[in-house]
Parts: sequence; structure tokens; C-alpha cells
Amino acid sequence: MDRFGSFDRESELDAASANDAGVEAPPAIGSDERRMHVRAYNYWVSMLDGRAYPSIEDLEPEKLEDFGPHSVLLDFSGGITSPGITYLGGKLRTECNLPDDVASVAEVPSRSLLSRLTDHYMQIIANRAPIGFEAEFVNERGNNTMYRGILMPFSSDDDTIDFIYGVINWKELADAAISADLKSEVDQALQTAPARPTEPVVVWADGPSAPIIAEEEDEDVLELTDFTPDGSEELGDWLAVARDSADLAKQADGRSRSALYRALGQAYDFALAAADCPEDYVQLLEDSGIKAQERAPMTPVVKLVFGFDYDKTRLAEFASALTYASRYGIKSGEFSAMLEGYAGGLKALVAAERAERRPERKVQAVVADFTKARALPALAEIDFAGDQEFVLLIGRRVDAGTVAVIGTAEHDSALLGRVLRAL
Repeated sequence: MDRFGSFDRESELDAASANDAGVEAPPAIGSDERRMHVRAYNYWVSMLDGRAYPSIEDLEPEKLEDFGPHSVLLDFSGGITSPGITYLGGKLRTECNLPDDVASVAEVPSRSLLSRLTDHYMQIIANRAPIGFEAEFVNERGNNTMYRGILMPFSSDDDTIDFIYGVINWKELADAAISADLKSEVDQALQTAPARPTEPVVVWADGPSAPIIAEEEDEDVLELTDFTPDGSEELGDWLAVARDSADLAKQADGRSRSALYRALGQAYDFALAAADCPEDYVQLLEDSGIKAQERAPMTPVVKLVFGFDYDKTRLAEFASALTYASRYGIKSGEFSAMLEGYAGGLKALVAAERAERRPERKVQAVVADFTKARALPALAEIDFAGDQEFVLLIGRRVDAGTVAVIGTAEHDSALLGRVLRAL
């Protein structure tokens, strides 16, 4: 039976129980297979750039050597009942033994691995967020197969989920007899294994939802000179203090929530100071080679403070947190304390901000474009075979009053939408 849920719960699904001897049972799926969908999720987050969904124009699965061969791209522009398949990775195609001309989900065999992935796409439409899942099934060859995957929404207009990108990894399991022999050997090995140390160790989650901190604070690395503004500070002073806080948070290496929250508080204070000194802020961005982003104004701020080469996933989360503070008018010096007192901490606050930005699906706008296009008068009519209502023709002007049709553009819902809006 499949297990699936919004991707923020994946680390819960990853938790493994230990046996009586204190030794963790070996996972059914290896570490690379278990983390492939995590890398795919982090890639999806890095493409958001302040938007509700990444743009489909930025996705090039054929160039993703890591998980591209294990992926599929579904096109919903023609409706959600039978989405088209616009890309299918080579390894996934080979595993499912699919022909090169498979074009839609309706053509996918029900007992193929690909069907296990496409079965979940309606959860994406309902949740409007990435969906992770894992399960096992008997494939067409009669072999028991463990699989793990993720589906991620993409948009052609930043409003509508009209594409879904899926990544899946798998491993065929040994038959029952072999598994029983292996289990017996493992049990015997555990009985003769030396006792493990009893000292507690830190256990790190391997999913993108893993908390950045552990419960214990290491205050030895959290010493920071107090900064009390008196009105004489320049914008560079605010940035220097914020960077010092960020450096200490990095040194804590995830061991201190207080250090991270203090750094975010200083970053937000710098953002407020930058709003009062726009010319100085622009100069700082130019000196650092960072571009201002009108749609995501806090992204350059966190890049200045934490470094533009810092983990993109974390930068996106930090920018969302600062945007939340700005949205609710948090005053200078108050954001760090607010984070400390926020139920669920940084992770919950970021989720709340992304929920605020998430647009409702604007089907009415698409219908309006088609309706207006149908009402326009025909400039000319030609004989043309095909069943698409709207066709993109490519013309070449012959003279002042004549245009020759020289071909058609391949059907592209995103391109068609832009053309209709321009028309």
C-alpha cells in the first residue's frame, strides 16, 4: 500500500526503528535511492525564486544527469483526465519497457513502475505542493519492487499548475527464501557483535524537512558583541553586524536555534535599514554582484548577509521568513524574539508565508482568453488538417498585402497562452 503526504512530512516517513540490540535495521532502499527525491525537492525549491511554483520554462529534465533519467514530465494543458507525457527519462523508460512514442498517462501499463508515480498526480492538484510517497509492488516481471518518489508542481503562468515533474527510484527485492537466509545471517552477526557505546549521539534527519537545530544549545560559540544603534550607523554597519551573526550561526553548524534566529533578526533589521537608504543598498548589491528582485525583495538581503553561495534551499526559507516579518510590520529588533515564540519555529513560519503567497487557480482567466479569441473576426481561412481548436501558424510576408503560411508551431500550451493574451 502506498504511503504519501505533503513533502514537509517526509522526514517522519524516513524514521527507522532500532531492534532490541540497539542496531538499526538496514533500510529496504539504499541511501542514494532514499536521497534522490530529496535532491529533486531541493532542486524544485531552488527554482521558486519567490514564486508560488517554478516556471516550466526553467525546467530542462534532459540536462539533469542526477535524477533526470529517473523522471517524467506530465502536461495538463489538455485537461487533468489524461495528461500528456512530454518527457520520460531513459532509465525509467527502460525499466517500464515503454516504446518511444508513448504520449499520455492513458498509455502507461497499470502494473508498470511509471503507473505507481502517475497514480498520485491528483494529490498534487489537491494539495498544490510537492507530494512524496513510497511503497512496494509486484512489477510486470513478477518481482517485488520497492520504490520511492516525489511529484512537484510547475506552472506556465505562475498561477496554474499545468505541469507536474516526477522523480522515482526503485530496487527489486530478493524473494522470500533469500530474504529469510539473509535475515538469519544478520541475526547471527548481531548476536556476536560487540556492544555499542551507550553515549547519546545526535541523529540527523536526511530529508529537506529536517530541522536545522538539535535541542541542545552550544553557547560556547554564540558570543556576539552587543549592537545598540544610536542613529549614527551607516547601512554598511548594519550589514557588518548581520554578517557577523550569520557567521556565528554557520559556526554553530545547526546546533543552535538561538544563533540562527539571532542572525535572521539581524538580517531583518538590515532589510529595514536598507529600505531607508535605497541608494546605499543598491550600491551594496552592485558591489557584491547581486541583482535586486522586485518579486522577491528579501532574496538579495539574505544573499548579502549569508552569502550568495550559501545553500539555495536555506536562502529561500530565510527570504520567506523575512518576507513574513515585513508583511506583518515587525519592528526592528523584534523579529528574533518573535521567531523564538512562534509555534513550530522557523519551519512553521516559512510554511505560513508560502501559504499566504500561494494563489488560487485562475481558471476563469484562461477561459476568458479563449472566449475573446473565439469572438475575433477571421482574417483568412485555409484548409488545414488537425483537431486542435487553436493552431499557431508561422507566416512569411510575401509583399505588402500577402502573407504566406510556411508551417505550424508544435502545440505548446504555455506559448499558446502568451500569444492569446498578447492578441
